[in-house]
Amino acid sequence: MLILAGTPIGNVGDASERLKNALADADVIAAEDTRRLRRLAQDLAVNLTAKVVSHFEGNERERVGELLGYLSEGLTVLVITDAGMPSVSDPGYRITAAAIENGHEVRAVPGPSAVLTALALSGLPVDRFCFEGFAPRKHGERLRVFGALATELRTMVFFESPHRTEATLTAMADAFGSDRPAAVCRELTKTYEEVARGTLADLVDWASNKEQIKGEITIVVGGATAEVVELSDAQLAQLVTEGISSGLTKRDAIDQVAASTGMGRKRVYAAAHGESSGRH
Repeated sequence: MLILAGTPIGNVGDASERLKNALADADVIAAEDTRRLRRLAQDLAVNLTAKVVSHFEGNERERVGELLGYLSEGLTVLVITDAGMPSVSDPGYRITAAAIENGHEVRAVPGPSAVLTALALSGLPVDRFCFEGFAPRKHGERLRVFGALATELRTMVFFESPHRTEATLTAMADAFGSDRPAAVCRELTKTYEEVARGTLADLVDWASNKEQIKGEITIVVGGATAEVVELSDAQLAQLVTEGISSGLTKRDAIDQVAASTGMGRKRVYAAAHGESSGRH
């Protein structure tokens, strides 16, 4: 049996009794960081008797065959990550898919999730949402992704690193509009938990006025409303300008914006050359 177990995202007190039992009873534990696993077991007063193997982004693909071998022997394999649920921007998907394909039973020990916790705290609609993981590091790729999401109607959740938070919020304000409601959740469930809410313009200002942003960051952004699903000429022109700044030719930037936003190339071309279509 393969078991996917959720671990605390900050406060160890959120660990469930099922997690403690699963750690104690597993035959094999595939852990993202074996040192963190042992620290968690120590904090929970759990005596580990399982064979412990590393299972992180760098070796996840190669580890699948080994873990399948343990499952074929009738052993219970527990997969855990440093925080939250396996597979959610963490290792776990490949072994889960392989285990299912090979007819092995797969179960979950649910646990804390930064995605759901941030959604609940954001104050934004949660009836429909999508998780977008980490934003691309490269400016041009980030522009393309945010441009494609500009008309997304669902609330969006992103992970981000502290040192890129301000740049990402600025890019979001450019792509989604500075008045789009959002929230930045920092250090969820930990001692210095902080949730900043407001428009993207407010949050860019919040980030720029902090000496240093620390900890785990989750950004929640409200979806587009029916009134702003179609981008204005100014927004399209700004996206083209951002593309040129990232190294694209003007022609390529126009093509990219047209492809990522779903707007016609003629409309984007006109906006980029200041030929107003009357859409403000």
